[in-house]
Amino acid sequence: MKAETSGLIFLLKKPSKFFTIEILVLYGTENNRKLSKVLKIVKKRKLKNKDIELKGAKTDLKIKKFFISKLKSIEFEIYSYTLNKKRVYKELTDKKDRVYNFITRLVIDKITINKNMDGINLIIDKSKNKKEIEEFNKYIISHLKGKISPNINLMINHQESKTTYGLQAVDMFCWGIFRKYERKDESWYNEFSERIKFDRLYLP
Repeated sequence: MKAETSGLIFLLKKPSKFFTIEILVLYGTENNRKLSKVLKIVKKRKLKNKDIELKGAKTDLKIKKFFISKLKSIEFEIYSYTLNKKRVYKELTDKKDRVYNFITRLVIDKITINKNMDGINLIIDKSKNKKEIEEFNKYIISHLKGKISPNINLMINHQESKTTYGLQAVDMFCWGIFRKYERKDESWYNEFSERIKFDRLYLP
């Protein structure tokens, strides 16, 4: 059976100078299953409240290091763009969804898509309303269809990070990339930097 690629997309946006969009690429359903298992182990061993959602901004660096130490056997890659919000054209500041969709597309363009894949499943952190989800899906599907074989099954799912372990993992990494640009803090970033295939500042 050919491999399926899962892309987990997370946007980190706060009152800040930058925002980061990251895609975590997992090759094969087995790696996706392994990642979820690692998150369960981290919660069981390191958190008093097992039901709490793992968040990059709220998780201690020691726990993050434990988390990354458990991922050695898992095949995954990280791709991201961080937008300098001060450089965005004024006419686009009130059209944040258009900017989000565009930057997401730029990140996707950096990922090499294997023509022999069975399918691509994009799992998005659910932060949009129904109309915005429809516009995002239409935009990304239209773009990807020009890049992939018609035989590749393409799915886009918007899910709550509270119930999706993979999105919690992405949040952890996304926070590290964001901090690199926002605070010049690379303490967490350096722990997983070897897994990063693409990381750039857009509109420096």
